[in-house]
Amino acid sequence: MEKIDSLDKHILEVITQNARIPFKDVAAECEVSRAAIHQRVQRLIDMGVIIGSGYHVNPKMLGYQTCTYIGIKLEKGSMYSEVVPELQKIPEIVECHFTTGPYTMMVKLYARDNEHLMQLLNGKIQSIKGVSATETLISLEQSVKREVPITYK
Repeated sequence: MEKIDSLDKHILEVITQNARIPFKDVAAECEVSRAAIHQRVQRLIDMGVIIGSGYHVNPKMLGYQTCTYIGIKLEKGSMYSEVVPELQKIPEIVECHFTTGPYTMMVKLYARDNEHLMQLLNGKIQSIKGVSATETLISLEQSVKREVPITYK
């Protein structure tokens, strides 16, 4: 695997703060040419350091008022690979993790309201073969959302 140097980290720090920043501004901030920024960013994409691109949509603006984390217990941990495809069929689920601790899995989902959340829990998630129990945690407010820290100096 190729090394990531301090210039790469500086570029990452700048673009993670504002993904729409023009390369000319990144170049000015990093004191290198636009071509160097373009080449470095492309290399970081090719290396898998930068993954994905796009816009973040505010779920509340689309009518999803409830952000929920659901701990899921499976009958057997080995059923994970069978349960994930079923969870993928539920569009309101935006994240799914195989976890340690009291739950086999943890999912994050958005619901329009508590009634919709109950439909998702009772009608979809809890009816998946292998799901033995769920615990629901409703997020009242997201206080921090950021990328991992990048130090380049």
